[in-house]
Amino acid sequence: MAARAPRVADLAGLDAAIADCFACPRLVAWRQEVAEVRRAAFRDQVYWGRPVPGFGVADARIAIVGLAPAAHGGNRTGRIFTGDRSGDVLFAALHRAGLANQPTSVAVDDGLELRHTRIAAAVRCAPPDNKPTPAERDTCAPWLHREIELIRPTLRVVVTLGAFAWAAWWPTMRQVYGVRPPTPRPVFGHGAHWSGDAVPHVLGCYHVSQQNTFTGRLTPGMLDEVFARARILAGLDERD
Repeated sequence: MAARAPRVADLAGLDAAIADCFACPRLVAWRQEVAEVRRAAFRDQVYWGRPVPGFGVADARIAIVGLAPAAHGGNRTGRIFTGDRSGDVLFAALHRAGLANQPTSVAVDDGLELRHTRIAAAVRCAPPDNKPTPAERDTCAPWLHREIELIRPTLRVVVTLGAFAWAAWWPTMRQVYGVRPPTPRPVFGHGAHWSGDAVPHVLGCYHVSQQNTFTGRLTPGMLDEVFARARILAGLDERD
């Protein structure tokens, strides 16, 4: 990955390269097993069963970084946060914030478009139990580094969904911007905010997982506050 990713010239090429990655044997075996066995509710569907590229505009001012695709969400549909409960919550919030043209994300051909925003993941393959290892995160990191590098000219804010994505940002910042991460590292928390010279603002947000949304740890109002703040930091006004 470290050799392939920097050579990709644009986002379309990056998306294609990501979808053809076989670097992590455990993740490759799992994503393919899930695609073959399938969940009963989707037994008639053909699963994507490959790494899931980022999604959104090339001139994004806001980047959202998640953990990894869901086994029966992105790993099934081929688009990040699409076809699962987490995506239902996320895209409804993005629509309320004026960053998406519709509140639902069910399939790659559903007409969804993002505004000023691109969504990526720290790890591009669905992991067993939704738990990628640090080694898998590090192997996958060059894809995230290159994606951020390609949208760097317009990027102003990074929203990290969960502590895993928060931790993945600091080496990305160092690689892309050449800026040493702060010491000690800022502590993740919902609503956490860090800013530095010549780098994007970083916002922490609890992950939109069912574990958080079903228990009330993360509410729609809390998400709305994060994305309202992201819009302000990105320099977007009501007309954008």
